[in-house]
Formats: sequence, structure tokens, C-alpha cells
Amino acid sequence: MMNNESKTHVYDILASAFIREGVSTCFTLLGDANMNWAARLSEQGCRMIYVRHEHCAVAAAMAYARKTGEVGIATVTCGPGVTQLMTALPAAVRAHLPVVVFAGEAPLKSGWYNQGIDQAPLVTATGAAYHSLHLPELMPVAVRDAFVQARRERRPVVIGIPFDLQNRNWDGPADLPSPSGELLPRHAPLPPHPDDLAKAARLIGAADRVVVLAGMGAVEADAGGACRELATKTGGLLATTLPARGLFHDDPFCIGISGSFTTEVGLKYLADADLIVAVGCSLALHAGGGGQLWPKAETLHVDLEPVAVNQGQETAGYHLRADAQLAAAALTAALPVRAQTWRSDAIADCIRNTRADNFPYEIEPGLLDPREVAEALEAALPNDWEMVNSSGHCAHFFAHMPSRPQDRFLTIREFGAIGNGTSFAMGVAAARPQQTVVLFDGDGSLLMHVQELETMKRHGMNILIVVMNDGGYGSEVHKLRSQGFPLDGAVFGHSDLAAIARGFGVDGKKVTDLVDIPKLVGAFADSGTVAVWDFHVSDQVLSPIMRRTYPPRSAQA
Repeated sequence: MMNNESKTHVYDILASAFIREGVSTCFTLLGDANMNWAARLSEQGCRMIYVRHEHCAVAAAMAYARKTGEVGIATVTCGPGVTQLMTALPAAVRAHLPVVVFAGEAPLKSGWYNQGIDQAPLVTATGAAYHSLHLPELMPVAVRDAFVQARRERRPVVIGIPFDLQNRNWDGPADLPSPSGELLPRHAPLPPHPDDLAKAARLIGAADRVVVLAGMGAVEADAGGACRELATKTGGLLATTLPARGLFHDDPFCIGISGSFTTEVGLKYLADADLIVAVGCSLALHAGGGGQLWPKAETLHVDLEPVAVNQGQETAGYHLRADAQLAAAALTAALPVRAQTWRSDAIADCIRNTRADNFPYEIEPGLLDPREVAEALEAALPNDWEMVNSSGHCAHFFAHMPSRPQDRFLTIREFGAIGNGTSFAMGVAAARPQQTVVLFDGDGSLLMHVQELETMKRHGMNILIVVMNDGGYGSEVHKLRSQGFPLDGAVFGHSDLAAIARGFGVDGKKVTDLVDIPKLVGAFADSGTVAVWDFHVSDQVLSPIMRRTYPPRSAQA
């Protein structure tokens, strides 16, 4: 125990302020500037998950926030602890995830401190907010305000507090401020304005080939059912953005993901569409290729805050400001029943029977086709397990598991960084402690933070890590190969990831025969622990987006 136990310190009050905000889980890596606060937070009942890298603390908090709908909490020390967050913070910003990071700051009374650095410019450059707290008596209110900002703006907020101030005796007020959840207004869902609704209904009524495209706004508004009804009423098709994939997984007229991961079937029908009704979508560049995925179509953007321009691209010609669920339901009610529709048995058969990618590849002896690996796992993994898709080239193959609903399949890749998979899996495991979590990852991504295998084991997490091991950085391999450049900087050989896993005390298996997967699934289900399955796959297989963007040199000839 620490000295002066009978005295209340600033860090005690700060810990209590976090508890008052309803914080129950914190992803943590300790150092001088946060350890006393973290100890008190733990003593007050918060579950502390002690990770092995600062980036992983924030990335895990991101996934936790997405899965729970609450603010994700992480803590790191000052200086190098903060500099390690420069990849996680912009990812949280772009994914619109509320996260609060307790970071500490160098002591104010030290003439020189080895880990001292001006942290604010680094943090704000990522798009996150930074609160530097130097007045102890105001710190509880400042903590509350950080939570208000994270919840209201849906972005990360980093709190910096010099650790010599944290260690002072508390002489401020005994009462803590009301928590942010009691202060934020409870807005009723926004219905569409009748005039705007009438215009939108006329636009839809005049269209012959409608695609209802749902994003995370539709997911959060529980608008999946209303979007289905709207598509049915128009005789149109359904699609989703990548983060919302699986929202219509069991609908025969869902063409899947719109964006970089669009399948050949999706490309075909999006190209034929004459109207895209984008419900709760940001309409970022990747979602529609700046409109290139639907060159014949007008776009109606239905959102609480519809925008005209995003990422340098015009998003839509028509807008309807409203809650996703209310808008979709109102549009359905306003539309007449159509005598003829775009839908047909032939389209449903095409969607159901066409593989996500049928392009022929010659697979080298001893290696596997990543598409077949994904299909075998899709058939064998229980439907109630939580799926987490990482980033990198392999992510495309796992994204097209048709039986997996959106609420069981996490995708966060707005910043495009690899190396997040282990952290996201830990965040989901913390949010769903009674569930089995499956992480789909690549070897390049896993090896960035493979040390977190020890964290998973130590905290008793039930996580299966499935690795597409192509012996390098798959995306870079295909880009370099397409342009005729040497592959030295992207090909490293097939590391024995199963052996590495066993070195951390978890089960590791190299899987060479896909027939064995059902038996392996059964054994893992009985284990309740952590495992890594290492699939050595061919780097000759390109995802469709990579094949279109960086065609093999033979195809260019």
C-alpha cells in the first residue's frame, strides 16, 4: 500500500470521478504518470485489463465502445506513452468512437523530466481533443466535461494531468459533479419534415432500380427492418457499407457490401441502379467510389446530418434530414405499391449462387487458397460466436461470410492501419466476456502486436485467432508485383506463428487440411481459452479490389 493512506489525494478524487461516470473497464499500461490513479481506479471496482503496448489500450477501448455503446476508457503514461497512440487516435476519430484516455503529464515542479513533451499538439493533430488539467480543484468538473465531449462529439478525448499534481493532498470540495450521462439532453428521434419527405418520396417513386444502402447510422437507429421494408416497397435491392456488413445477411435481395469490398454481383447491380437511397451513411469515398460504383444513379442521402461534400467528393444530389428508422418507415408509408419491380427470382438466384470471387488461380503445393479457408471457417464456426475482422489484404476474404449478422461481426478500418486486430479482439472479449471471440487476421498485422497473446491468456479471454499467413504484407506484394518492382521489402517468409503462440503459453496449430476444421472447432469450443490457427496461404490470390486496381503484369500485357 502507499504511504499516507489516511489522506485523500488528487488521484483518489480523479479515480472517483471516473467511477461516477459509470466506468467499469479500463485498458491500461502503467507508468509514473498514471499508476497511482490506476491503482485507485482498480480498488474502486473498475476491471483493469493490463495490456503490453499503449496503442493496444486505445484500440481495445475503441472496440469496447463500439460493442457496448459506452465510452471506451484507456490509460497510458505521459511522453512515450502518448506518442505510441498516434495511430490509434485518428482511427477512433474517423470511426466516430467515444474514448477517454487518462494520459498524465510530466511533473510541473521538475526542472527537467526525461519523458516530458508537449503532448497537446500531437493529440490534436490526430483529430482528437486534448484537455490539460493544472488546477486540482477544477479537475473533477474537467473530467466530467471530457466525458461530455466524447459522448456528444463521438471522438476520443485525452486528459493530461501532471503527476506531481495528482499526488497532492486533496483540499477541494467533497462532492463530485453530476455525471455526463445526467447532463446530456435526451433528444427524441428526428422525424422527416413533411415537405422534404414528399420530395424524397417523389424521387423514389420515379426510380425503376432502387438500392437501399445502409450504414452505421442505420445500425445505431435500429433501422434494419425499416430499410428492408423500404426496399421491398420499391422492389429494389439492399446493400450496406463495410462497417454495417451483415445487417441484411439473411435477405435474398441483399447484394452485400458497397465499396472497396464490393463483389462482382454487387458491382453488376450497383452499376444498373438509377437511385441509391443511402440511409445513415457517411458516403465516404470508399463506400461508393465517389459515385463511380453507381454511375447511372442519383443519390438520396438520409441522415441526421446529411452533407454535400465528404473527402473531396460530392456525396449526393438529394438530402433528407431525419432519424434513419423514422425516415425509412415514413418513406415506405408514402410510396404507392408498384405493379412491377426490379426484383426477380433470377436476381435472387444470382445473389445466392454466385461466389464472392470466382477468379481462377494456380495455388502452389503446400499452400492454401485464402478464399477456401474463409469458406471452410464460415461453414464450421458457430453462428453465435463474435467475429472480428482485422485490416490488410486478407480482410476482404473474411468480410464475405454470408451467415454472419452485423451485431456479431466487428469491422473498424477507417484509418486503414494494420496491427489492430489483437486489440479489437480484446475489446470485444471484454465487452462480451461470456462469448467466444474469433479474430481474422493476417501475419503482418498479427506480428505487430503479437505480444498481446500473453495479455489474452493472463486475463482468461476466450479468443480464437485465425491467421492468413502469406509470408509478407499481402497488399504491398500485389502492388509491387503489378508494377514490376522487387518484393524484398514486402516478402519475409511464412513465420511459424503456431510456435510463436505456444511460446506465449497458448495453443498454436498450423492447419494444412481444411477438412480438419470442424474437429478443431469442436476442440477449441471445449477449451475456453486462447488459440492461434496458422493457415499458410498463397500470395498469388488477389482480392477483387486489388485485382482491379493493381492487375497482375500478365493481365496488363
